Amino acid sequence: MIQAYILVTAAIGRVRQVAKELERLAGVKSVHVVTGPYDIVVFVEAKDLAKLTNTVVEGIHKIKGVVDTNTAIVVEV
Repeated sequence: MIQAYILVTAAIGRVRQVAKELERLAGVKSVHVVTGPYDIVVFVEAKDLAKLTNTVVEGIHKIKGVVDTNTAIVVEV
């Protein structure tokens, strides 16, 4: 199982709508609108790296109003 935090920049005026659409995606465990350089933090779990990539590229990136993402994969230290 792979876990990741996806940091999302949304278009002005689209944050609430983008957050609602993110909640509907498979593998998304939580969505939080935040302050700072990013607008939304999404926590995702996926079976493997291919599934995580698919969630980001085919799911998150296709939501109208998503401007940019930064993916931080959880690692064990």
